[in-house]
Amino acid sequence: MQKMNELSPRQIASRAISRRLVLGGAAAIVASPVLAEQCRIGPPEHPKGPLVWLDLDQVELDAAYDQSAYAPLGGQIRARFSSASEEVRTLLGAPQRLAYGPSEFEKLDIYRTRRPRAPIFVYFHGGAWLRGSAKDSAFPAEMFVRAGAHFVVPDFIPISAANGDLRVMAEQVRRAIAWTYANAATFGGDAEQLYIAGHSSGGHLCGVALVTDWRNDFNLPETVVKGGLCESGMYDLKAVRLSARSKYVKFTDQIEEEMSPQRHLDLIRAPVVVTYGTNETPEFQRQSHDFVAAMKAAGKPVELIVAENFNHFETEESLGNPYGPNGRAALALMKLAPA
Repeated sequence: MQKMNELSPRQIASRAISRRLVLGGAAAIVASPVLAEQCRIGPPEHPKGPLVWLDLDQVELDAAYDQSAYAPLGGQIRARFSSASEEVRTLLGAPQRLAYGPSEFEKLDIYRTRRPRAPIFVYFHGGAWLRGSAKDSAFPAEMFVRAGAHFVVPDFIPISAANGDLRVMAEQVRRAIAWTYANAATFGGDAEQLYIAGHSSGGHLCGVALVTDWRNDFNLPETVVKGGLCESGMYDLKAVRLSARSKYVKFTDQIEEEMSPQRHLDLIRAPVVVTYGTNETPEFQRQSHDFVAAMKAAGKPVELIVAENFNHFETEESLGNPYGPNGRAALALMKLAPA
């Protein structure tokens, strides 16, 4: 049987859609019509329209960038992020909350470990560039703190407040990293052991941060970031621009170019791990494959981890599990062992 990581982008899209059709048929047999509709995977049944991207018509492409179409219970998992984050604060105590920039959005939470001069893991939440918060993204903190690393999770501007311009969000993410590097010693961190990660739209922002020109833009060493974990992200925005996300992201040729990490691989100075789940949308799977292939072609150090039978939100949740795909990858990237 052909392995997932050997498939072409077109085959990935075709397989995901075929899987949706098969599962939808099975659900219709074993469930009531209402339950079957709730449990469908992928876009609604519809007459195939003109192709917009690869083998996808507009309905399919929009669904491929809408997680609810492939992970209908995603809302329940996101609610668990919030309750698990609250539990982490009960166990670890309130984080140190500090400003990293001048705007009301530019604040970050630091969950500190007791290890002196500890490595630092900076995590950028997802949420389709629309939603998410540092407060509800604290659930992985306990794993990092117990393993001997500081866990830093920034807030940043939502796209709605940035007038649809992804560059405003990206600039804040970069400032958060630069601030963390410059102020590491104030919270017991080692600036020379700074790692970054992000999931979904946060994975995209992690990719953008990895192709930052730190010397020219921030007067910092090119090697500020020692490693990156890009989880279920987007790395070239051409297809995203064609999707329904263009209703709230004001794409231009310049924004598409500047905010597509895959087009600026010459600036990557650190090893990168890319992860995704096999129950994710065809486009999120393709994005990861294409990014890894481009990095390999550019001679950059990269590893691809495929999480079998994980959907988009389950891969995010796994960051808090030292034996889950993203938690294990993060600890390995930092050369730390589970507590």
